[in-house]
Amino acid sequence: MPFSRFDGLAYRAHHPAWAFDPESGEGARIHGGRFNRIGTACFYAALSLETAWLEAQQGFAFKAQPLTICSYRAALSDILDLTDHHVRELVQVTLAQLGCAWERLAGDRKPVPTWDMADRLIAAGCAGVIVPSFASRATSDDRNLVLWSWGRNPPHRLEVIDDEQRLPRDQSSWREHTKRT
Repeated sequence: MPFSRFDGLAYRAHHPAWAFDPESGEGARIHGGRFNRIGTACFYAALSLETAWLEAQQGFAFKAQPLTICSYRAALSDILDLTDHHVRELVQVTLAQLGCAWERLAGDRKPVPTWDMADRLIAAGCAGVIVPSFASRATSDDRNLVLWSWGRNPPHRLEVIDDEQRLPRDQSSWREHTKRT
């Protein structure tokens, strides 16, 4: 595999209820996503603030919903840059596969190409991928970071930037909210 390193910043726009656990992949594990089937934890982030906004507001283009936006320091090994067509050729992945209508396919109980690709890459030791954004109004400059293996320690180090300790430490602030819904 043509693995590379990613050292830099990533951005994520969370539902505020997940602000207490910003490094979690639990929402994706519970609900599934483009690059993970239900049951597989996955960390989705963007490589720019603008892309994080686009990704988080899918389906709400004209009604922005409340978000908690976080920045992350990343020092990651075993990453595939699937925005590079040479890398895609080497790992036999197409843009059409990456951009598949995964929700419709999953809902129809049909194979989801990105899930099969993720299973194959994870088995080959891939920690994550850099992919184009398929959000509405995304441009070729909008890219995402998708991780299947991450934590606070090398070689897949990811850490939320919260130097001033602004993020909540537990979900207690959401108890009242969860009672009403």
